[in-house]
Amino acid sequence: MLMRNRWSAPIPEGPRPSIGPMSSAGGDLFSAGAEEQLRRSAPLAARMRPQTLDDVVGQRHLLGPGKPLRALIQADRLSSVILWGPPGVGKTTIARLMAGATSKAFEPMSAVTAGVKDVREVVERARTRLGHHGQGTILFLDEIHRFNRAQQDALLPHVEEGLVVLVGATTENPFFEVNPPLLSRSTLFRLEAIETVELEALVDRALADVERGLGHAATTEQVTITPEARHHLADRAGGDARHVLTCLEVAAALAQEAHRNEITLADAEAAIASRALRYDRDEHYDVISAFIKSIRGSDPDAGLYWLARMLEAGEDARFIARRLVILASEDVGLADSRGLLVATAAAQAVEFVGLPEAQLNLAHAVVYLATAPKSNRVTVAIGTARQDVRDRPAGRVPVHLRDGHYQGAATLGHGDGYVYPHDRPEGWVDQEHRPDEVAGRRYYEPSPHGEERRIAERWPWIGDRRRPADEHDAGPGGARPSGAQPNDSTPGGRGVGEQR
Repeated sequence: MLMRNRWSAPIPEGPRPSIGPMSSAGGDLFSAGAEEQLRRSAPLAARMRPQTLDDVVGQRHLLGPGKPLRALIQADRLSSVILWGPPGVGKTTIARLMAGATSKAFEPMSAVTAGVKDVREVVERARTRLGHHGQGTILFLDEIHRFNRAQQDALLPHVEEGLVVLVGATTENPFFEVNPPLLSRSTLFRLEAIETVELEALVDRALADVERGLGHAATTEQVTITPEARHHLADRAGGDARHVLTCLEVAAALAQEAHRNEITLADAEAAIASRALRYDRDEHYDVISAFIKSIRGSDPDAGLYWLARMLEAGEDARFIARRLVILASEDVGLADSRGLLVATAAAQAVEFVGLPEAQLNLAHAVVYLATAPKSNRVTVAIGTARQDVRDRPAGRVPVHLRDGHYQGAATLGHGDGYVYPHDRPEGWVDQEHRPDEVAGRRYYEPSPHGEERRIAERWPWIGDRRRPADEHDAGPGGARPSGAQPNDSTPGGRGVGEQR
């Protein structure tokens, strides 16, 4: 059975704590009248705030029958938790429902306006409450990511000893914004954006609710909405229940201004036209990840969509350009070395032209790279070579490769035995270029994609560098024409000999 708590501080919505006797009956009447006026004049989203767990729209994975958060709330066995999710998905609502279901005192606080002094005052009240009455305290800290590290550290010892149960709410990734010690002492619950069909049901609920919704409006007929308008509001709200209710209220006002009781698609479009894109730090990393993976996956349409999403959200065009330059070598590589030229040119255009015109150069690079053949063999090659450097003994430079130009180098034997490749007719000589510790280790192996397959065709002994060169001299139809040098330029402008 759910128990009502004695709140130690008021919350704007829902049941109010006792605030002490008024000086007169007239004061009680005045207070009640003011409360009623505030309730009726509140925005629709505030009036429609759920009163029970069953009223919450979405979050079935947490609040459905038998689900973890619901079980903890109903059993009044909450430990410290972090509620993480985008705006308008129910974080504050769930915290208010916790307040109504717990025997503990509930202390709401916003990190936007609170400081360490406020935290200390809450802790002192919690200590007094626990000592005198044996009653625990829940501290609800909205926008916990607004607290800096020092402010979060002030909470840590009190959470650790169990003096307060912390309920933090945040729209930001807690792995970035919440101190690791505090996060490790809390259970993280991730709230998801609300599905379109659930938001459509919320619209219908708000239109039908006489007490709290638009059903109380002073009209002769019930306000209704066309299916197209309902879907448009829900679909464009981005999973945000607060936003869909706000837009519904605006759309209803537009309909009433036109002396209609039905909300049309035009009303819905006008109400939601100024929807802002969500693009916080977490979205920044997620969107750029989707952007890179779309181009790597050879999907130009997806690449253009994520590019447009970043540009509309105000992402730094230079950051996008840098990522394209990296991708050109990481994912396209020698399969089409022109991709690096295109990406670099786009980056230069961003600096030279600037937005909005540079969006054309970025789009050009996105489409080129997405449709180019792909190879990550250069990425794998340098990664394997660096791993060998870290894991294997650092052998000395072979004597025949050491610098022999300074005075006294010859007496040390530096350069002895080195054969100059250009002195050979085939332009290649069978000699070791690495220390014994990594001799024979293969790093680069060309893929069969795009222009990279030509490397294997004209450089057939790349897989076995110890075989004599004359075994691979090309005759008619051979892989390497006579006299071809091992540093013939690849399309990327780097000699094949340098790739070895």
